[in-house]
Amino acid sequence: MGSLSNVLAVLSCIFFVVAIKRLGKVRTARQGNAIAALGMLLAVVAILLKQTDVNWAWVIAGVVVGSAIGVWAAKTVQMTGMPEMVALFNGSGGIASAMVAIAYFFLHSEKIGATMGGADPVWWSHDGTATLMLSILIGGLTLTGSIVAYAKLAGRITSAPILLPARHLMNIGLVAAAIAVAILAGWVAPWPWLMTILLFLLLAIAFVLGVTLVVPIGGADMPVVISLLNSYSGVAASMTGFVLKEPVLIIAGALVGAAGLILTQLMCKAMNRSLANVLFGGFGVADSTGTGGGGDYTTVKEAGPEEAAMILEDAQSVVFVPGYGLAVAQAQHACQQLANMMEERGANVTHAIHPVAGRMPGHMNVLLAEADVPYDKLIEMDDINPEFKNTDVAIVLGANDVVNPAALTDKSSPIYGMPILTVHEARTVFVVKRSLSPGFAGIRNELFENDNSLMIFGDAKDVLQKLIEELKNA
Repeated sequence: MGSLSNVLAVLSCIFFVVAIKRLGKVRTARQGNAIAALGMLLAVVAILLKQTDVNWAWVIAGVVVGSAIGVWAAKTVQMTGMPEMVALFNGSGGIASAMVAIAYFFLHSEKIGATMGGADPVWWSHDGTATLMLSILIGGLTLTGSIVAYAKLAGRITSAPILLPARHLMNIGLVAAAIAVAILAGWVAPWPWLMTILLFLLLAIAFVLGVTLVVPIGGADMPVVISLLNSYSGVAASMTGFVLKEPVLIIAGALVGAAGLILTQLMCKAMNRSLANVLFGGFGVADSTGTGGGGDYTTVKEAGPEEAAMILEDAQSVVFVPGYGLAVAQAQHACQQLANMMEERGANVTHAIHPVAGRMPGHMNVLLAEADVPYDKLIEMDDINPEFKNTDVAIVLGANDVVNPAALTDKSSPIYGMPILTVHEARTVFVVKRSLSPGFAGIRNELFENDNSLMIFGDAKDVLQKLIEELKNA
C-alpha cells in the first residue's frame, strides 16, 4: 500500500502541473480543469492509503457533503455570481488549512506539553512550528478577506473603498501582534492550555486582519484581490503540508500559490498599477463623490435599435466588447446570435477581451465560452487594439472603465496609464448601457461623448434581441 500511495502521489503532482499548463489557454482550459480534479482525487486516495487508523465514517461524510456542495454550486450559481463563488471557495480553502493545523496541534499537544520545560524544549526543534503558525494566520485572514470580497461583489456592502482611520498603523499593529502571539504560542508558553488560548487568539487576529486588509480596496480592484486571495489559500495549504509532512499538499499548495501570485501580477500590469497601490491606495474613493454622475454629460448622442441596425447592415468588420453588464443581463447567447448573423452577412466579427473586464480574471472568456463563441474569436487586448482603426462598428456591452479614453489623455484621472481597449478609434461605437452611471472607478467616461459614439440605453440582452429582430426584417 505504501508503494502504491507513493506512485499515486507522484501521478497527482504530475497531473497538477499539466492542469495548470492546460488552464493557461482558453482552448484547453476545460480539459485542464478535469485533469486537476483527477489529480486531486489521486492525491486524496494516496494519503488515505498511507493511514493505518482511518475513521471511514468521517471520510465518507466529508466526501458526500463536499461533493453535494460542489454539484449544487456548479448547477445553480449563475455566471454573474461566479466571482462571488470563487471568492467563497478561496476562503473555504484558507480556513480548511487553518483548521487542519489546529487539529494537528490538539493531536500533539499532550506530547508537547510533557516535554516543555526540560533542557531541550521540543518546540525549538520541532520543524512544523513556524509553518503551523503561518497556516493559521494566512488561512484565517484568507477566510475573512474572501468574505469581504464576496460582500463587495454581491453588493452586500459598498463596493467603494472603506478607509478606516489610521488603517495602515492598525494593520502594522495587527501583524506585529500576530507575530508576538505566534512566538508565545510556539516557543514560550509552557502549558498546552495556554498554547491553545494563544492559538485561537492568533486565529482571531487573522480574522480581523483579513477584514482590515480588504475593506479599503474598491470594487474595481476585485479581480486582483480574488487572484491574490487564491494565492493566499495555496500558501496556507502548502504550509499545512509542511506541518503534516505531506509532499503532495506542499506541492499542490505551492502551485496554487505561485499561479495566483503570477496572475495577480498580470492583473496589476493590465491596470498599470503596482500591487502596493492596489492594496493600500484606496483606489476610487476620491472620485466616487466627484464627477461620476450622469449629469456631467452634455453632448451624448443616443440611438435606438432601428438606427443601430441600419448602420450594422453595411458593416464589414464588427468587434464586440463584453463587460460586466453583459454578464448581469445574461446576454452572451444573444451576443453570439447577433455575431453569427453579422458573419452570415459577410462581416468579420471578433470579441475584444480586456484582462480585468468583469469581476474576476478570465470572467469574459468563461462567459462567452458558455455561449459557444469560437476560441479564435476571443482576441486579447494587445492583439485587438491595432485593429480598431480599421473596424466599422465596435459594440461595447456593459464595459466602462476598460474603454475610457481618459486613461490615455487625462493625467488627473485615477485610471491614467491603465491600458484600455481603444474602441474610440473605431468608425462607429455603440455603447450599450442601462444609464450613464460610472464604473467601479467612479469617474465619467469620455467615450460616451465622443463624436463617433452612440449610446443605446437598456438591458444588454433586450437591446441585442431588438437588433437581431431589426436585422431580420431589414
